Amino acid sequence: MATERTFSIIKPDATRRNLTGAVTKMLEDGGLRVVASKRIHMTREQAEGFYGVHRERPFFNDLCTFMTSGPVVVQVLEGENAVARNREIMGATNPENADEGTIRKVHAESIEANSVHGSDSLENAKIEIDYFFKPEEIVG
Repeated sequence: MATERTFSIIKPDATRRNLTGAVTKMLEDGGLRVVASKRIHMTREQAEGFYGVHRERPFFNDLCTFMTSGPVVVQVLEGENAVARNREIMGATNPENADEGTIRKVHAESIEANSVHGSDSLENAKIEIDYFFKPEEIVG
């Protein structure tokens, strides 16, 4: 198994309910280590750039509005097979389909307000990490 880095966002629905620590604990208890973390209020421009791949999808505007509705916590996570491990810990996008004990099963409010985002591949993890972090901010 390879040590990898992946990207995570604790979304506005979770930060609004003061779940940053609870979500981070679930990630750490699942074997991932936080090597960079910062709380930001994403601008509309940042949200549109980050989610640009979805620009033509009908949910794009609502997604950007949601992601700018309050603070988020962007994180770089490190661990064995971090991308896959993070996705396991998060659970299915729709919390109704998420496994028991996953972040989304425990904390998500809905399929839209599902508490967390995680990279879906090593390639996207690098792109997403570089979008929010300078190399010197990652201190693992």
